[in-house]
This record gives sequence, structure tokens and C-alpha cells, in this order.
Amino acid sequence: MEQITDWCKLWKDLSETQNKAFSRKKETKEDDFWKHKAKDFDKMVDERWSKPDSSRDFLAKKLLDHPGSSILDIGAGTGKWSVFLAPYATKVTALEPSLAMQEVLKEKIIKQRITNIDIVTASWPEDDVEPHDYVLASHSMYGVGDFKAFVEKMSGTAKKACILLMRAPLAGSVMAVAAGKILGQPYDSPNFQIAYNILLSMDIYADVIMEAYGNWPGWANESFEEAFTEIKNRLGVSENTEYDLFLTDLLNHNLSFENGKYVWPIGNRSALVYWEV
Repeated sequence: MEQITDWCKLWKDLSETQNKAFSRKKETKEDDFWKHKAKDFDKMVDERWSKPDSSRDFLAKKLLDHPGSSILDIGAGTGKWSVFLAPYATKVTALEPSLAMQEVLKEKIIKQRITNIDIVTASWPEDDVEPHDYVLASHSMYGVGDFKAFVEKMSGTAKKACILLMRAPLAGSVMAVAAGKILGQPYDSPNFQIAYNILLSMDIYADVIMEAYGNWPGWANESFEEAFTEIKNRLGVSENTEYDLFLTDLLNHNLSFENGKYVWPIGNRSALVYWEV
């Protein structure tokens, strides 16, 4: 008989691997992973938001249907969601621990003369925030090892509903194949599939909207060696040579060479998860 997967432990293990891979762990309170990357990150999100988005349509309509609502944006980053939702809400609280990310958001607030966004320097779920009608977390949960605590804090802070936006990896993606071989399961990082199983274990039966307008674009590397180093790093096997031949063959068969770069095939969709409290 197949054993039941411990989804909370799987999330925690993958979160720790990713934090190590991307050096997300802060050694001191003054460390800021985004210090020299915030503006590049903002440009990347701009590109992803250049297409229509059913998630944006859903949340805009939700706030229009409930005028006067407040919304908390957890891990607001450079403020794409906060700025987008400001015209539809009475109050938007952008919770963001990175001062570098905040600076980009502040520039937008000044440039667009937005008056209803409050920026709070805090981390979730460690820090407390006053209750809001809606609580949103868009791709800001992956670095938190205790996803259950993350969600419990959201549910306890929301007066109306909670919203998660998460990546949903494709079953046959390069990373899924690599993770299946090396990690024994198809996930290289925390994602929607794991999160939804945790929500079910918490008796949260959330609605799901899969992004209607396509997938996330594949990323690119300057060289094959860089791509090879990246996949090993993502899987936590940088010092292990056991899978080098397998990974080399996998990349050779799946990466394309376009405009001088090695381009990965599309590997993720985006999912919106919504539940009322």
C-alpha cells in the first residue's frame, strides 16, 4: 500500500533547499537579498504582467463587488499588486521586509500620486498586522518553511477572504524530470500542488483559478555550463557528481539555443487559490 505523503515536511525540505540555493537566509537583520536585484526583479514582473491576467481580473472584480474593502499584500515586493489594487480598495497595506524592494514601490507611489498604500517593514508570519478584509500572498511564501503557520496567520488576519498566487509546475517539465530522478518526487521547490494538499489537510477547501492566458516564460542562461550549475544548485546537489551525466543529457535534449543564450522550455503555470474565512 502506498504511504501518505507528509506534505508539510516536503514543503519544509524543499523550502530549505531553495533558501540555500538562492542564499535567501539572512545572517543579520541588515542583510537584504534584494539590495542589488530589486529593479531587475521589477522589470521581470513587468514582462510577465504584459499579458492579460485572469487573476488580476478576479481580484479587481472581487474588490469592486465589495467597495470600501482593505487588503493586506504579504511580501509586496516592488508593489505590482499593491499598485494595481489601490484604485479598487479603500486601504492597501504593503508588507515587505526588504528596504530595497520598498524603495522601488515608493517611487511608484510618488510618481502615480497614490494616497492609500501604507508600507510596513515586517516579515510574515513572524510579525503581527491589524485585520484586513482581504489578505493576499503572491509568490511570497516559498521561503517560509512552515506553510501551515503561514496560512493560519492569513486566516486569522483576514476578515473576508484569503488569496494565494502560486506557481504550478508542469508534470513533464525539465525540473520535474530532474527532481523525480534525484529527489524521488517531481517537485524541485515549494509550489501549488504541495500547498493545496496542505490546505486540504487543514480542512480548507479553496477555489482555484488556473491562469487562463498561458504559462510563465522559460528562463535563459548565458552558457550551457551556467545552466548545468543552476540545475544542480536548485536540486541541492552542487557538490554531488553522481547525477552529472543524467543532468547533462537532460539539458542537452531540452534546452534550445536562441539569440546566443540557452533557453529552458516553459515549466510553470500560475494558480490563484481563494477561500473565505
